[in-house]
Amino acid sequence: VQLVESGGDLVQPGGSLTLSCAVSGLTFSRQTMAWFRQAPGKEREFVASSNWIGSNIYTPDYTDSVKGRFAISRHNAERTVDLEMKGLTHDDTAVYYCAATGRREVPRDHEYDYWGQGTQVTVSS
Repeated sequence: VQLVESGGDLVQPGGSLTLSCAVSGLTFSRQTMAWFRQAPGKEREFVASSNWIGSNIYTPDYTDSVKGRFAISRHNAERTVDLEMKGLTHDDTAVYYCAATGRREVPRDHEYDYWGQGTQVTVSS
């Protein structure tokens, strides 16, 4: 199983960035996918998820601080999940991780089964 994130970069405040996570070794359509982040000196936190409900039905969920600015999208045919980020602030600076679990309708603090290595997002002028 591999989860490989990409797209991290240095971006100015107010800017936009899209992260992508490519997944292999899993039945992608039957996974709940999520993005987490960890800022320097802080614990890892939930950012967004594409929660598998059943069949090909998924519901998005976002932590309050990113609602209206971030959007998670999954592409089952390509086995990828993206995180589109807009209106970035210094507080969004972190290493962003992609995670997967075969469980449905999981809570935000669920212990995900698989993790990527992370991609760095730095918001700075």
